[in-house]
Amino acid sequence: MPDPIKVGLIGCGNISRAHLNAYHSLSDRFVVTAVCDIVPAKARQSAADFGISKVTADISELCAIQDLDVIDITAPPYLHASFSLQALAAGKDVFVEKPAGGSLAEIDALIAAEPASGHRVVPVFNYRYGFAIQRLLHLKNLGMLGRAYLSTVETHWRREAPYFNIRWRAGWRTALGGAFIGHAIHAHDTLYRLIGPARNVYARAKALVNPTEVEDTLSVSLEMADGSLAALSVTFGSWIEITRHRYCFENLTAESNTMPYAGHTSDPWTFTGRTPAIDAQVCEALALFEPTPAEGFVGQFERYADAVRTGCPMPVNLSDARAAIELSTAVYYSVDSRQPVDLPITNQHPYYNGCIPAGATPLAELTDYAHYDSPWKPSGV
Repeated sequence: MPDPIKVGLIGCGNISRAHLNAYHSLSDRFVVTAVCDIVPAKARQSAADFGISKVTADISELCAIQDLDVIDITAPPYLHASFSLQALAAGKDVFVEKPAGGSLAEIDALIAAEPASGHRVVPVFNYRYGFAIQRLLHLKNLGMLGRAYLSTVETHWRREAPYFNIRWRAGWRTALGGAFIGHAIHAHDTLYRLIGPARNVYARAKALVNPTEVEDTLSVSLEMADGSLAALSVTFGSWIEITRHRYCFENLTAESNTMPYAGHTSDPWTFTGRTPAIDAQVCEALALFEPTPAEGFVGQFERYADAVRTGCPMPVNLSDARAAIELSTAVYYSVDSRQPVDLPITNQHPYYNGCIPAGATPLAELTDYAHYDSPWKPSGV
């Protein structure tokens, strides 16, 4: 059996524990040997909780550890791209939480750096591996869906004032945007996997739920590259949290459960055929299909380990991250310009280098990590 892949993790906030739990459940394939956080007490706590031997507050020190194979970046979003470049330069593979960067320019810099380093950046899209999504993709691959007509994706979560006690979450320069890029990104990645990319975007966004400079409520209209339409709605003001997908195809309508986090890509979904005969064909096809375990973070990390061992392509790559950032760039430009936006976005676009408003809160006011805490804890990931 190959030696476990050695991981160093940077950023010991809420989402890091989901990563660490996933590695713990894959202890025959991964071992986390070092953690890093600018607040040393957080790093020490994670090390104590998960039996990790090395603790540091300096990413340069983390990257200098010779026997690390992977740097896992779960730090605040504005650090994702620069930390990824630093880890690549140190000769490590990279797992990076969403969003992988704050602009198309940052993603393109990572794409350029990857081959020169000989290593890979693997963006985290842990919702991709849900069993229900695998079933729907199986039906698509069999040619059973027909033409897409309309897709709707609702990301209706609850985030009130205590969530923003951790100040970086409320600022453009640190969060790189609000609910669209920081929360709904996974659900919209699912849309892209099933339907393909958008070719035109029109969006409205406001901060209606909380007094933040980043948006917490959006309505987005898409024309997809295949000619179908899609409607996206996002809010932090839903007192019952749901995520819901509904896809209307020529031959079938697919509807998700309403679990708000990664569970919404898992079972159960309903698949309703246009006719009883199509229903029977769908049931027969799904009876013969077995989804590939596992789901969530475990599923993504396990697939990475398989790719390393076999030389197969990575389960997720920077082109997936670029598609997500291109969509968010189009949304934010549409909001600001009050105009529809055509995709693809080139390096001549006004927002190619980022969407941060000139008057956004200064970085120094958002990054006093030692003195910010929040009673809010995630109920799922």
